Amino acid sequence: MFTCSACGAKYNGQTPRWRCDCGHYLHFTSPGMFPKQELKQRPPTLWRYFEAFGIASRDNIVTMGEGYTPLVATEIFGQEVFLKLDYLCPTGSFKDRGTTVMLSKIKEWGIDRIVEDSSGNAGASVSAYAVRAGIQADVYIPAYTSAGKAAQIALYGAKLVRVPGTREDTTRAALAAAENAFYASHNWNPHFVAGLKSLAYEIAEQLDWETPDWIVAPVGGGSLFLGLYEGWRDLMDAGYVTKFPRLVAVQASNCAPIYAGWSQNLDDVPAIEKKATAAEGISIAQPVKGKDILKAIRATEGVACTVTDEEIWDTLPLLAHRGFYVEPTSAATPAAIKKLKAQGIIKDTDKVVVELTGFGLKATDKLIEHYSHLFS
Repeated sequence: MFTCSACGAKYNGQTPRWRCDCGHYLHFTSPGMFPKQELKQRPPTLWRYFEAFGIASRDNIVTMGEGYTPLVATEIFGQEVFLKLDYLCPTGSFKDRGTTVMLSKIKEWGIDRIVEDSSGNAGASVSAYAVRAGIQADVYIPAYTSAGKAAQIALYGAKLVRVPGTREDTTRAALAAAENAFYASHNWNPHFVAGLKSLAYEIAEQLDWETPDWIVAPVGGGSLFLGLYEGWRDLMDAGYVTKFPRLVAVQASNCAPIYAGWSQNLDDVPAIEKKATAAEGISIAQPVKGKDILKAIRATEGVACTVTDEEIWDTLPLLAHRGFYVEPTSAATPAAIKKLKAQGIIKDTDKVVVELTGFGLKATDKLIEHYSHLFS
């Protein structure tokens, strides 16, 4: 079932749709909940939660064994944390969680060509799962996208289209192309968020259904953040957990519309002046779901915060020295821990989960450029 975020119109989800007739995005309502008592007998992938995703037949599942990524205890900036290693998903980023469900539904709908726009990771994910499903994918990316991500998209077999200008220019180009194909946008498609709910389900299961005090996640378009929130709400409604974790929305200081809306106590995100940032994956100046992201932060008594590019670059080697090799966008979340501790928001005794979203190999060109002194 889909419900419009603006006018409240409802759709049964049986026919292809990515937004409401009024032009606003859709909320997905899970048709059911997985039986907690059966999970130990199910395969260790996110499809162990099949009932929550709105796929009518298991025969339509497009999968590469994604999900159920490690949750590893470590220390960073003097804080004990659990790092959720979602960069170990099949295409090297958390996007596979949403893509596997979205492409499974698109396959179920009988669609044979899609258009997607992405800063890189979602495009790579959609390209991989589309080829698995036998669906043609046209992927639009900003011209500044890391060479590693662009190569990955192209090698999977998608039609790669580089767009000069901003991330927002890329979206406009993809929307124009979608006049003749289905728009499989990770920022718009309700089944993409449905797949991202699996992150909440997994964290809860891996912590033996004990709610952590905090979950820290990066926010660009916000689908990951909303997946965490809505997934945890499912767990609450089912009685599998007893409370929400407090959610931290981390943004790059050079592109922080969510932080601006939260810090100014606004109901929606304001217009901002966007600057270039190392965290290209969350560099979105006009997030479609900004209003819902702000609601989710406040509903969980969470916070929004920003990190500078310098803080991101300083945190990357700290993670690497602990064995975790991530791209700059992924380092934004652990970089926030230092600031949150200094401000007294996160306490030493708090149980904290930190989401790591993308593999470092995707940004090899940028990492070599920035850390060139290490190779001389």
